[in-house]
Amino acid sequence: MEVGKVQKSEAYTRKQYTAKQYMKFWLPSLIGVLLFLVPISVNDKVTIGLGVLADGLQGLIADYIPFIMKSILCLSAVGSLVVKSTNISMIKNSPFLSSLFDITPFWLILRCVGAVFAVLTLNQIGPEFIWSDFTGGVVLYDLVPVLMVWFLFACLFMPLLLQFGLMDFIGTVVRKIMFPLFKLPGRSSIDALASWMGSGTVGVLLTTQQYESGYYTKREAAVVATNFSIASIAFSLIIARFLDIDDMFVQFYFTVIVTGIVAAIICPRIPPLSKKKDEYYEPVGKQIDEIVPDGVSSFRWGVEQAVEKASQVKSYRSVVKSGFQNVIDIWFALIPLVMALGTIALVIAEFTPIFTYLSYPFVPFLQLLQIPEAHAAAPAMIVGFADMFLPAVIGSGIESELTRFVIGVMSLTQLIYMSEIGILLLKSKIPISLLQLFIIFLQRTIITLPIAAAMAHFLFF
Repeated sequence: MEVGKVQKSEAYTRKQYTAKQYMKFWLPSLIGVLLFLVPISVNDKVTIGLGVLADGLQGLIADYIPFIMKSILCLSAVGSLVVKSTNISMIKNSPFLSSLFDITPFWLILRCVGAVFAVLTLNQIGPEFIWSDFTGGVVLYDLVPVLMVWFLFACLFMPLLLQFGLMDFIGTVVRKIMFPLFKLPGRSSIDALASWMGSGTVGVLLTTQQYESGYYTKREAAVVATNFSIASIAFSLIIARFLDIDDMFVQFYFTVIVTGIVAAIICPRIPPLSKKKDEYYEPVGKQIDEIVPDGVSSFRWGVEQAVEKASQVKSYRSVVKSGFQNVIDIWFALIPLVMALGTIALVIAEFTPIFTYLSYPFVPFLQLLQIPEAHAAAPAMIVGFADMFLPAVIGSGIESELTRFVIGVMSLTQLIYMSEIGILLLKSKIPISLLQLFIIFLQRTIITLPIAAAMAHFLFF
């Protein structure tokens, strides 16, 4: 590493750029920051510019979204079946269409299941446990509309963060903080901020695109996706209100931040995350270098790296085209999986005792931590693996405010929930399995629960 720095130092000469070159970095990056990272208050709700656009569109077409997405899910399933059973040259010769519809049998089955679940739920036909308000209804009417509009704008505007140098600039400047604490490149701070201000799914989408572009190793991508895709402030407030602890929101969110940071420091240092290889995505290879040469400030070097990155964008049309292709890929390839696996997970949570059985070991743990109503709270410690909102549903009926406080904190710090984040990760090229996701979920629960309980006991109650 030191040899590399000396070599860079000897070869380094300060580059001169034109005002136009600087503007190509600063202007798109500033717009990206304003859309993704700057919190604003709208109707007493903390959100971001991207959230204003998403909420506005969702409000305009809310009544039509379930039908629109049902149609897209059906088209995705039928299109995949046709491509697998025929040889259409137009699709076979198009890399984008081929990757969209020519999929493995496993993902094809899930697409078909997602389409069937959407039809049953929209028309309320078939077994009620599939389309009820607590299973398929939650996914189709609550989760899918949010994902549809958020991913639409996130995919269209994410190039402002990724392709015009902002990640390179921030990564260089804050590497001295991120690497010692979390063993991550500095650019991972952008993923965390995008999640914090906007949506955890946006953070995962950022991470997967960075990994597939050669900016994260396998280990770094897995760590960022499972530790930094934190819930937004807006969703945290919803959880607090649902649990009737919104009068303590500052204390509540402070606890979420503290426990999340501790988990993000510990989890990457233990298996399975610590066993991930520091290898880059093979088809692309390594595309990152945040080391600052001797004799130049981090800020100056970051600006130079950012301007160089922005200069690689030759056509804005290609950026827009890539954005729309990402939208189509999300709508046709990911949302069917959300509909299928999300519904299955909620059916298991609502209509089987599996999560209750799995929660039994947490009863003595909660009692040791002196959490009131431990038996009632235990299922909330494990059911979050299915969906982030389920712990709040279970906890809302508990009398103890301290217990509701702890449950709310846990629902936000566990991070790995299959109805959304888990499916995103399994669908991505990041090498992480379902079993590993469950292990990380348990690790985060075991690490953060004592901290949340201690802060609740000694600081707030």
